[in-house]
Amino acid sequence: MTKPTLSIAIPTYAAEDPGGWEHAVDRARAAEAAGFDRVLVSDHVVFGENLEAYGRPELGGTEGGRQPTGPDGHWLEPLTFLTYIAAVTSTIRLGTNILLAALRRPVVLAKAVATLDVLSGGRVDLGVGIGWQREEYEAAGLDFAKRGALLDDSLEALKVLWTSQSATLDVPSLQFERIHMMPKPVQTGGVPLWVSGRVNERVARRLARYGSGWIPWGEDADDLGTSIPRMREAVTNAGGNADALQITGNLVVKRNKEDQSVDSERTMADVPQLVAAGVSDFRVFMNAPDTFDEARASLSEVVEVFRDGTS
Repeated sequence: MTKPTLSIAIPTYAAEDPGGWEHAVDRARAAEAAGFDRVLVSDHVVFGENLEAYGRPELGGTEGGRQPTGPDGHWLEPLTFLTYIAAVTSTIRLGTNILLAALRRPVVLAKAVATLDVLSGGRVDLGVGIGWQREEYEAAGLDFAKRGALLDDSLEALKVLWTSQSATLDVPSLQFERIHMMPKPVQTGGVPLWVSGRVNERVARRLARYGSGWIPWGEDADDLGTSIPRMREAVTNAGGNADALQITGNLVVKRNKEDQSVDSERTMADVPQLVAAGVSDFRVFMNAPDTFDEARASLSEVVEVFRDGTS
C-alpha cells in the first residue's frame, strides 16, 4: 500500500484587502520546506449577494456552511497564484480544492493548465467541482442548471486536448475537429483530475471517466467509513476502476493547551481507520504564522507527527 500523502490548504482570500499576499506565498514556500506533499488553493471568480446559498446542499453547498468573506472579499485566481508558486518552489505539488472548471472556456483552461504543468515540471493536480452559486455562472453567461453537464463537457475537452495529437470533440456545449494544442502536460495521460462531490450517480460517472481522485463533499466527507465503499461501488457500476481511486480526508491538527505544540495522539487518532477505509491524501486546514521561518517551524511539527504516525 502506498503511504498516504499530506496536503495543506493555503487561504488566498481575505475579508478585507490584506495589503499584499506575501504571507500566502511564504506559507506555500514554508509548506514545501516542511515536507508537505501538496499545496491547495480554492476558487471563486465573482460573488452575488445571496451568500446563504452556501449552506444549501440542494444547490451544491454544505449544511450549516458559511461563505468566509462576504461578497466584497478578496479572492486570488487560483491558477495564476499557483503559477507564481511554481516559480518559487521546486518539489511540492500544486492543486486546486476546488476549481470551478466550467466557468472557464475549456480550450483556454486546457492550455493554461498544460502550461502550468510544463513550467512546474509536472506538479499539477486539478481538483474540480460544480460550485453552489447561481450568480457566478450567470455572470459568466452560463446556465447554472446545466453546470454538471458543462463540467462534464469541460473535462472531456481537457482529456481529448491533453492526450490527442489531433483532437476532435462533439459534446452538447462544444464541438471542434482536428485541433492541435501543444505543449501537452508533462504528466502521462494529462494532469490528474480530482472530482469533488457527494455520492451519487453523476459524480460516480465523472470519476469513472475522468477522475484520478475523489474529494468527498458535505455529509459524505463527514462519514468516510460509510461513503467510501458506497462511492467505490458506484464507480465500479459506472465502469471505472474503483481500486485505483485516490480519496481525500481531513487531518485536524490538535494542540496541547500548555504550550500549543501538536498533540500527536489526538491529531492522529482517526488516521489509521481512515487509511484502512481508503483515504490516500490527508488535507490540513490550519492557521500558520505569516512569516516563512515561523510558518516552516509550525508546519514541520505537523509533518513530523504525520510521518511518524503513518510510517
